[in-house]
Amino acid sequence: MNTPQTSTTPVGRRQFLKTGALASGGILLAPSIMKAQSSPNGKINLAILGYGKQGEVLTTSMLEIPNPPFHVVAVCDIWKNSIGKCRSALRKVSPDLKWYFDYQELIAAKDELGLDAVIIATPDFWHARHTNACLKAGLHVYCEKMMAKTPDEARSMVRTARETGQLLQIGHQRRSNPRYLHAYHNLTKRAELMGRFTTANGQWNRSAKPFREVNPRIAVEQDVLEKNGFENMEQFLNWRWFRDLSGGPISDLGSHQIDIFNWFFDALPKSVMASGGHDYYKDREWYDNVMAIYEYDTPNGPARAFYQTLATTGAGGGYYEYFMGDEGALRMSENPAFTKMYREASAPSWDEWASKGFIRKEEAAAAKVQTKVDVRESAPPDAYEIPVVLDKKPHTPHLENFFAAINGKAKLNSDGEHTFKSEMAIFRVNEAVAARKTLEFTKEDFEV
Repeated sequence: MNTPQTSTTPVGRRQFLKTGALASGGILLAPSIMKAQSSPNGKINLAILGYGKQGEVLTTSMLEIPNPPFHVVAVCDIWKNSIGKCRSALRKVSPDLKWYFDYQELIAAKDELGLDAVIIATPDFWHARHTNACLKAGLHVYCEKMMAKTPDEARSMVRTARETGQLLQIGHQRRSNPRYLHAYHNLTKRAELMGRFTTANGQWNRSAKPFREVNPRIAVEQDVLEKNGFENMEQFLNWRWFRDLSGGPISDLGSHQIDIFNWFFDALPKSVMASGGHDYYKDREWYDNVMAIYEYDTPNGPARAFYQTLATTGAGGGYYEYFMGDEGALRMSENPAFTKMYREASAPSWDEWASKGFIRKEEAAAAKVQTKVDVRESAPPDAYEIPVVLDKKPHTPHLENFFAAINGKAKLNSDGEHTFKSEMAIFRVNEAVAARKTLEFTKEDFEV
C-alpha cells in the first residue's frame, strides 16, 4: 500500500539548517559485530532512503551479490520520479516493494515491514538527521560519505551508534576493495616493498556538467522542497554545488582518497594548507577546484601528501592515490588500468614476492618502445602489476561487508568511530581555503 506525502508545515531552508537535530552524547561503546534481527524470510529486510544517482549505484551493486542475504522491502524519496526508477530496478526481486515520501513514515512502519537496516544515499546535509533517526529506531545503517555536512553532525552519528549499539557503516568503499586490502596488508605491511613512505599524492579530476533541469510538470512540489531544505528544483538536482547543502568537490570526490592517505600512512594529519577558487564556474557557490597539502607524523617518520580535485576537466590522468617510499612507489585506483608498482633500482629484489604471487612483473615496456635515453637520466624503474582482480562493481564488496557484519560474520571495514577521525582531514580543507594559511590539527579535532 502506498503512503501519501505528509502535510507537515514547511520551513525555510535556513531555518531547517539551523534547527537540524543532533543526537546527544553517551559513552557506551557499540559492539563491532552484531546479530541481525530475525526476518520471516531469513534475510535482512532492507530499505533504501534516497534514490538519486548514488542510491541507484548502490542498488545495482547490491543486485549483483549472489544469493543475496537481504530483501529490499521499501524505498523512500521525496521525488516520485526517483520512486518510479527504484520500483523499475527492483521489479523482479522486490515485486512487493513499499514506497514512502517521508522518512519519518518509513521509520514508523519499520515493525510492519520487519525492517532491519537502511541504506542512506540522501544529500550530505541530511545524513546526520536520517542516520540518527534510523539508529534510534533500532536499525543498522549504511550511510554514504561524507558522514555529514559538519564535524558536529558527524560526531552525533557516532554517539548515537554508541548509545543504540547499532552498526554504522560509512560508504568509503575502497576500504573493502580486495586490491586495496592486498596492497595495504601484504605489499606495504608484510612485504614492506615501499620501504619507508615519504610522500603521497592523489587526484580526481571530473568535468562538471551544466546544472540539471527538469520539466516543471514532474518537479517536486514547492512545499515539499522547502520542508526538506531546498529552495527550488535547481538546488534539489544540483545540491553538491550549494554551500548549505554539501561540502563541495573536496567532500564529493576528495573524501574517498584522502581517507586512503590516512589509512596507508597509519596516521592522521597534523596540518593542512589549501587553495581553491571559482576559476571557471561563476554561477556556483562552491569553488570548482581545490588543492591541499597535508603534513603527517607517520609511525616511520614525517611525510607529506598533496591532493587535487578539478571540476573543469576530466581528460587525462585518471583518478588515483600515489604513495612513494625510499624503495618503491605504489599507485592505487579503483580502475586497475591506473594501478601499478615501481621498484627503486637501489632497492632489494622483489623476486621473492613475485614468486609468491604478491605482485607480477610487467613485461619490459621499454623494449616495446624504441627511444633514445639521455645517459644522464635514470632508466625507467621496474614496473609490477597487482594480481588481484575485482570482478564486481566497486561498491559491492563494501555492501557485502555491511551485510556480513549484521549477520555476525565480519567487522565493519569503515565504521563510524574510525571514519569520523579520517574525515576530519577533509572537513578542514574548506576552512583552510578560506583562511589562506596552514591550519594545525589538535587532538580534540579527532575526538567525538
